[in-house]
Amino acid sequence: MTSKGSEDKTARGGLPPMPETVLLARPAIKIDWKRIAFMFLGIALFLAIYFAPGFSDAIDPGGKHFPLSPQGKASLALFALAGTWWVFEVVPIGVTSILIGVVQALFLIRKPADAFKDFMDPSVWFILGSLVIGMVFTKTGLTKRMAYKMLAIVGEKTSMILLGCFIMTVILTHIMAHTAVAATVFPLFMAINSLYEESEKPTRFGKNLFMGMAFVAGAGSIITLLGAARGAVAIGFFNQMADKEIGFFELTYYMFPVGWLMMFLIWGLMMLFYPPEKKTIPGLRERVKVLYSRLGPLSKNEILVLVIVFSAIAILALKSLFPRVELFKNLDKSGIILAATVIFFALKILKLEDLEELPLNIILLFGGAMSIGFCLWQTGAAEWMAVKFIVMFQTAPWFVFVLAITFFVMLLTNFIMNVAAIAITLPVALVLAKYLGVAQEVIFFSSLVAAGMPFLLLVGAAPNAIAYGSGQFTSGEFFKAGIIPSILLMVVVALFIWIVWPLMGMPVTAPLAP
Repeated sequence: MTSKGSEDKTARGGLPPMPETVLLARPAIKIDWKRIAFMFLGIALFLAIYFAPGFSDAIDPGGKHFPLSPQGKASLALFALAGTWWVFEVVPIGVTSILIGVVQALFLIRKPADAFKDFMDPSVWFILGSLVIGMVFTKTGLTKRMAYKMLAIVGEKTSMILLGCFIMTVILTHIMAHTAVAATVFPLFMAINSLYEESEKPTRFGKNLFMGMAFVAGAGSIITLLGAARGAVAIGFFNQMADKEIGFFELTYYMFPVGWLMMFLIWGLMMLFYPPEKKTIPGLRERVKVLYSRLGPLSKNEILVLVIVFSAIAILALKSLFPRVELFKNLDKSGIILAATVIFFALKILKLEDLEELPLNIILLFGGAMSIGFCLWQTGAAEWMAVKFIVMFQTAPWFVFVLAITFFVMLLTNFIMNVAAIAITLPVALVLAKYLGVAQEVIFFSSLVAAGMPFLLLVGAAPNAIAYGSGQFTSGEFFKAGIIPSILLMVVVALFIWIVWPLMGMPVTAPLAP
């Protein structure tokens, strides 16, 4: 006799009976309320400023009025929105950059042709060329060769490895633009990081290495005119508005101690806040010697890359040293570095798949930074902000006035091109200095120091964006990490204004203008 259970099994091929109901567990949907809150905070700031009543005119000491147009007010609203979304990374940073162009077009802040043209600005192309140089160093094996050689010298202590990386970065900024330096050392530092931690997960060592690299690249870039374009622009303004000129070696004389002091202080701060998980990497020196020996002699492609890159660097250096020589005057820095990019592909050192691996997110980030910077500039919002802020200190003691200028440039350069921050602030500050008994030289040098070190936002400088590509930190972590170095920068500038630069022979006060 067969039971009912046996019959069911037979009917289903010997399988046990199916339950009457099957409950499928649904995956829990996790809502990121923090992200949503900051997304709406940015939108709320935009709407609050955009629909606010018109702001009062800014008035300089000479009585000139600087009204804020509706487009200028709208650009300030966009400035607040983009800054909030960038810091808290509510969407990918490149997408926030696209939003900058979209908002300008939809809200008629600027013509769409102008808003989106900035994404193709020569400076953005310079970033692309710099990233290609980093890529070609990695592909040919030059980065590993450089990394192993440096690690064999500095040894196994992680603190010394980080110091060695930072010193190398600063030395390179003496002879080449900090953007190109960051792109060059980035793959090298990626190779070093892989020796510390084989997985790609973020570590304190990785945060220290890459955020520190961005910070010290800025510190080193102030030392010579070759470190960044902002120095030449600032000298141009100074030479036009003052009755004296500042030369290449005079700039280096005053900037050298500031840049190197900041480098060592940044290293100390990063070791304090992001101490590596491992104090040493046992056996590293012997390991890298073996790895270096396996690379063998320089390959043909490695030699070609070195020749091409150093030729481009030499031309860029000559252009900075001799800007008025006819041969170099009309050469564009982006054209020079992109010529190297074309040669890499022409010689088949790089291929199509390499082009497709370029980090579009970072390129878009810098394009958005250019767009918001030009938006603030062309609508008059940046000049309005500069005059509004600076005249607040027109009756302050000279020391307070100089620090106020420095602080404003430091904040502004985190959002717009440092060249633009200098171009907006310096002319107003140099005019006002005459009425406060402040020497124009100290305004020039303190502003230039601050313009070189945007430690808060990724969009402040190309090395910040390049370092972000490591995946070791978020934009929010970068912002938090940059607060203390920014405060330290102000302390260092105060020290140099009050004590060091006067001892070096820099005038800090001047007779009052009649």
